[in-house]
Amino acid sequence: MENKEASKKNKILSAFRENAHYLRRTLLLAWEASPSGLLGILALTLLSAALPLGIAYAGKRIIDAVVAHSFEQTVHWVLGELALVSAQAVVQRSLFLMRSLLGARLGLDVNVQILNKAISLELPQFEDSEFYDRLTRARREASSRPVAMVNDSLQLLQNALTLLGYIGLLVAYSPLLTLALVVAAVPATLVEMRFSQSAFRLRNWRAPDSRRLNYLEYVLANDENVKEVKLFHLGTPLLQRYRELGELFYREDRALSIRRSFWAYLLSILATGVFYLGYGLLAVAAAAGQLTLGNLTLYVIAFRQGQQAFQSCLTAIGSMYEHNLYMSNLFEFLAIPQRPRPKAVLPIVQAGEGIRFEGVSFRYPGQKDWALRDITLTIPPRQSLALVGHNGAGKTTLIKLLCGFYAPTEGRILLDGQDIQQWDEAKLRRRISAVFQDFNQYQFTLRENISFGDFDHLGDDARVKRAILRGGAETVVAGLAKGLETQLGRWFFDGVELSGGQWQKIALARAFMREDADILILDEPTAALDAEAERAIFDRFRELARDRTSLLISHRFPTVRLADRIVVIEHGRILEQGNHASLLAAKGRYAQLFTLQAEGYF
Repeated sequence: MENKEASKKNKILSAFRENAHYLRRTLLLAWEASPSGLLGILALTLLSAALPLGIAYAGKRIIDAVVAHSFEQTVHWVLGELALVSAQAVVQRSLFLMRSLLGARLGLDVNVQILNKAISLELPQFEDSEFYDRLTRARREASSRPVAMVNDSLQLLQNALTLLGYIGLLVAYSPLLTLALVVAAVPATLVEMRFSQSAFRLRNWRAPDSRRLNYLEYVLANDENVKEVKLFHLGTPLLQRYRELGELFYREDRALSIRRSFWAYLLSILATGVFYLGYGLLAVAAAAGQLTLGNLTLYVIAFRQGQQAFQSCLTAIGSMYEHNLYMSNLFEFLAIPQRPRPKAVLPIVQAGEGIRFEGVSFRYPGQKDWALRDITLTIPPRQSLALVGHNGAGKTTLIKLLCGFYAPTEGRILLDGQDIQQWDEAKLRRRISAVFQDFNQYQFTLRENISFGDFDHLGDDARVKRAILRGGAETVVAGLAKGLETQLGRWFFDGVELSGGQWQKIALARAFMREDADILILDEPTAALDAEAERAIFDRFRELARDRTSLLISHRFPTVRLADRIVVIEHGRILEQGNHASLLAAKGRYAQLFTLQAEGYF
């Protein structure tokens, strides 16, 4: 029994310390967002705590002046109460304004912190569903919870100060009534805290389903999916899934809300009963001549407002407890550690070293099978290398490792004689330009879509035009009325949608925008292009890649044969390598794939 009590006490103390910790961090966020705003709200909160006491006292003096038939005192205190009530109105409006401004500022800053954290994390984390659950939890109420936490903590301070004033008045009359005022409000607050925790657990538990619900909404109401949704009549079944999941959420929320409201109503009757008990005792005392009408008015106001102030204190504590639960999601997300990298050192460039894979093996986190196994490969500077293999053979994984998105599970990758894990990340990636198979279609202007390849040169028209020519996108630009300033995509006003092939040309131009990169990666760079456009691109391929090391992934052998060397990957291993002629002569896997594709043209 003693152990159980000690455990319960430890849990309470632990919860208190945790809440205090998150409150302190939240107040620090608010201070960093707007020091003057936070100080202004604090000053107005203190003033707002004192004004109700002054108004109550003025009310007592008005009643006493009326009973004494004092015209002068009555007018004096009525004007005094008017001034206090007017001041209270100004303070409340000012508080509302400053809280709104602080909320907007803090909401923006918190979202910036979340997104800043997101861009600092690595690709493996973005490919983890648990990461998205944590991101969803952090972002869900990031704009409202921090400022609500600040407001409730200051509201608690305001009500606590007001309550102390009322208690000072009531204790002088009846300590027992004062105690009843305090005790009557406690059960409702404890129940509210319990239901807050239940709501928090419910929302956290269903974070994956919340993302699924959002995804269904995205599929049903997004231009990227509308063609297939209509063609395959997916609208009705997907909408049914959305409705079923939404109905499940509704039933869970409804059940919790009903229980919460029932207990809140039941316990509010207790607080109301205690108030009217005290009210009745005060009224009887006044009828017996033991209280003046002014004191009766003062004590009734003090009892009513004191009870409300105490209830507000407990409500604020309950709300802060709930806010703390959600703030824990935010701070836990911001505390996600980045993948440790060896300390970057100044690259020791060894001329002629190029890229070297030494016994590289890799498997994705949580997977048992190897995506790559024992890859040993050297790519000299300025050589063009083509990677060939079926889907899932490991070609794109090899590219991800070279870009530093993942670290090899075994072995190492050297660039100019130095392990890429020891390179400064920014310097490493400045040396690489790429067109990925799942390239982005940015809903920005054409200029921005291309210049994202080297954003520092956004306004360099000559550089942008060179990238357009190298990417074969000149016909795309010529067909747009606003040229480089054309808004692409349909998400924003006056946007122009492009075909898949046009988007791919823009992606190619974006890759060629990074002129200083000496490593060029092309992962299925012409998959969406017609035969004529593809031929035009690769007629210039050797020239474009002449001074660069290039890695090309393609299933089209007329493209592959242009490379200096071809590497065939099968089940994550290098099966064979050589140039086009030697691989055909070997009559191995490459020759088999080439023959199969060639037969399709006859």
